[in-house]
Amino acid sequence: MTQIKVLIVDDSAVVRQVLTSNLSQDPGINVIGAVADPVFAMARMQTQWPDVIVLDVEMPRMDGITFLKKLMVERPTPVVICSTLTEKGAETTMQALAAGAVSIVTKPKVGLKQFLQDDSESLVVAVKAAARANLRRLSSSTAVPVQPKLTADAILPATSQAMAETTDRVVAVGTSTGGTQALEVVLTALPRVCPGIVIVQHMPEKFTGAFAGRLNNLCRLEVREAVNGDRVLPGRALIAQGGRHMLLKRSGAQYYIEIVAGPPVTRHCPSVDVLFRSVAKCAGKNALGIIMTGMGDDGAKGLKEMHDMGARTLGQDEDSCVVYGMPKEAAKLGAVDKELALSRIAAEIVAYGNGR
Repeated sequence: MTQIKVLIVDDSAVVRQVLTSNLSQDPGINVIGAVADPVFAMARMQTQWPDVIVLDVEMPRMDGITFLKKLMVERPTPVVICSTLTEKGAETTMQALAAGAVSIVTKPKVGLKQFLQDDSESLVVAVKAAARANLRRLSSSTAVPVQPKLTADAILPATSQAMAETTDRVVAVGTSTGGTQALEVVLTALPRVCPGIVIVQHMPEKFTGAFAGRLNNLCRLEVREAVNGDRVLPGRALIAQGGRHMLLKRSGAQYYIEIVAGPPVTRHCPSVDVLFRSVAKCAGKNALGIIMTGMGDDGAKGLKEMHDMGARTLGQDEDSCVVYGMPKEAAKLGAVDKELALSRIAAEIVAYGNGR
């Protein structure tokens, strides 16, 4: 098996040491260097180019954002951002994701060494996902065993009764690796008047609020991080909070959001499977389910439940995915009515909202 060549760029010697140790324990990964800033990184990359870069954001001499933009112009390379878990840091990290970074791994300001050691598996998973990323269009490798893989049963039971079809429509979207860029493409193309949208994007706690705020500034529709009791309304997109599951609920003719704590489902919190199951249960035929770029299979079973309850279902096609994992698994289950290129998904949402 060819090893994934990884370069670590972080001004903290402790972080470089711990990340190098953690990643080197995986036989599929070869850490070819760990340097203090992008200037050293560029010199190191002249002799050997990495498959994946693990990059800090705030560093001396050159910040991670400037380096990332330069990299994506000159020689696009998968980048995993290793960022401090703060609200301020979240804003900067959103800039990195917008510039082309594949995903985020968080690090706290205190207890850093112990945290990175305890959470080493998430970094390995992120690096392996990044190595498979298709950067040209913004496949399967051995899975990394982590915690027990729970299903949506851990949060809410399945249903066998379909909701009657009405004129109230909901769009449910699930995505992971590459999803921040993909969601920007879709949501910025939507008009102010469109069906209410509920979204799970795999993202750590504290980052989803900044992500929603950035999209809200770019889009014609309202985009915000969901809070408990939020109404799902036309012209509004609600993004699940990092670290909490989001469920769709219905009271009379109104849809609203319930935010619940719970264990990771399909190794994620929030989980797409949890959202999709709740949509299958509360909206049934009145919903459109969309599964987009991402590693793994979160959302595949939930989309199948939506499909079986009469919802219309879409999958992002392989050519336009950064990682064709989640849509592929959903298609294998027979959960996807139609696969579409990323550029066509917004038009499909508009058509759905117009009753077509």
